[in-house]
Amino acid sequence: MKPFIIHPSTASHHDAQALEKRRLKAGKLFEKGIRQVQVAHRLKVSRAAVHYWYITWKKKGKEGLRRNRPGPKPQLTEKKLVKVTRALAQGPIAAGYDTNLRTLARIADTIRKKTRISYGTSQVWYLLRSLGWTSQKPETRYRNRNETAIKRWKAEVWPRIQKKGQKAMPA
Repeated sequence: MKPFIIHPSTASHHDAQALEKRRLKAGKLFEKGIRQVQVAHRLKVSRAAVHYWYITWKKKGKEGLRRNRPGPKPQLTEKKLVKVTRALAQGPIAAGYDTNLRTLARIADTIRKKTRISYGTSQVWYLLRSLGWTSQKPETRYRNRNETAIKRWKAEVWPRIQKKGQKAMPA
């Protein structure tokens, strides 16, 4: 039962350092006199983004293309984020919970235990989404399911029902 699933490729796509590196590459290409359209093509970004970078580069130089985040630096560093991601990948039972159900409150508690950083549930959800996690409905099953009887029914009874249904259908 995994209500949240991680997709690592999404997490690296939004990496602030990678985005800054791309902008700085664009700045080097601008210095060489390469046209904006060609820069966009080489870096596989929109022309609008390159145009915005070009204007910033013209006004402020390379320093203008560096990451400029307003507000305080995030408390959850890359190193701590890796620690949290590993803990979440092990599941709620490994974190000391009775069930394998992941909730935002449990994830916030895990983050607090691993990093001593407190997040509210809305912040946790924002963090999970930025990592590419999605909400999943837990699969529920009857506790006393008889898997052998179910397999036999699917193999023997269901095909007979289908055959009867096909005979009853007009052609």
